[in-house]
Amino acid sequence: MKATITHTRLKELLTYNPSTGKFFWNTGRNNQITSGSEAGTVHRTGYVNIIIDRKIYQAHRLAWFFINGYFPEYDIDHLNGDRQDNRFLNLRHVSTKCNMQNQIKSSRNTSGFPGVTWGKKEGKWRGQVGVNGKNISLGFYTSALEAALARLTFEIQCPEWTCNHRSELVKSIKSMWPEFNLRGLQ
Repeated sequence: MKATITHTRLKELLTYNPSTGKFFWNTGRNNQITSGSEAGTVHRTGYVNIIIDRKIYQAHRLAWFFINGYFPEYDIDHLNGDRQDNRFLNLRHVSTKCNMQNQIKSSRNTSGFPGVTWGKKEGKWRGQVGVNGKNISLGFYTSALEAALARLTFEIQCPEWTCNHRSELVKSIKSMWPEFNLRGLQ
């Protein structure tokens, strides 16, 4: 998506605080929007949207534009997976492939680990990962933790898995196994 707003117009209308990730209106727009009020509303997708000149923009893309002076060509990834955390240090410009590798675990997840599902037929936990549009099975394990460790090992060793900082998977493993140390696997 190309920006129809110019960098000058963006800075004329809004102020961005890179430490908090929040945008604020520079001038009042109407009775509801006053100078200094926070800009944006949370969309049902979880992203913060800001309407400027009757066009909807995602706040994380505007943050990139505000700081760097150019609208991002690719995706803007939230490193910590929180779609409302638009602090500049939490954002990175990445390919769609890379952004997909950094997804948080689904709300339907029952194992507690991304990429780990229960194999009803096998009666075991299955480790799996998607790479280049293909779902790869990493085998079946007696515990969800074993399947999660198989996935983490795959991510570390897979040359196509270059973008994920593994925070969601590592965080889930540490919650079940506090003594876990990622350095021992690398």
